[in-house]
Amino acid sequence: MSQKQDSYATDTMIDLELIQRAKQGDMGAFEQLVFRYDKQVLTIAARHVQSSEDAKDIYQEVFLRVYRSLPKFQLRSQFSTWLFRITTNVCLTHRSRRKRHIHTSLSQESDDEHGGALSEAITEPSGADRRAERSDMALHVAHAMESLSSKQKMVFTLKYYDGYKIREIAEMLDLADGTVKRYLFAATRKMRHALKDLH
Repeated sequence: MSQKQDSYATDTMIDLELIQRAKQGDMGAFEQLVFRYDKQVLTIAARHVQSSEDAKDIYQEVFLRVYRSLPKFQLRSQFSTWLFRITTNVCLTHRSRRKRHIHTSLSQESDDEHGGALSEAITEPSGADRRAERSDMALHVAHAMESLSSKQKMVFTLKYYDGYKIREIAEMLDLADGTVKRYLFAATRKMRHALKDLH
């Protein structure tokens, strides 16, 4: 067994033990489960919304749903897959609820802390003289992202920002691999069109 496989098996065993204890009412075990995955959940949420407060709201709702649903979790999939499926569903639901707020002004977006994260993901740091350029690029990218449908944006961010594979995204969203590829193709085409005039 490779080191990666051994680590994966160990993580799975830890999850199983914590899940069983949490199902029996052990809040400490549930808190440990949250601690093991909280950064990944918050990262997915932060990529999907343009507000740190919205990301925190999604994070809280995700773990509330997990807490309520854990007694019915049947271990038919990995806990992480189940958790990230809940996360993506909450993100998509949040987006549909907040549609009237989608067209945020660019000036507000420039003040958002996630603008920096987008900038770092899209461009390479190259000194203080490039900060304004990277910030401008981040604004264009954030604005272009809002032209995507909810599922296109989710697939695009999971693939290109968070580094998940097509199969992993398909499991999270409960979609066929081919459907994920179609969303990804459409999202990439829209993004290229929206950003085609940038140099």
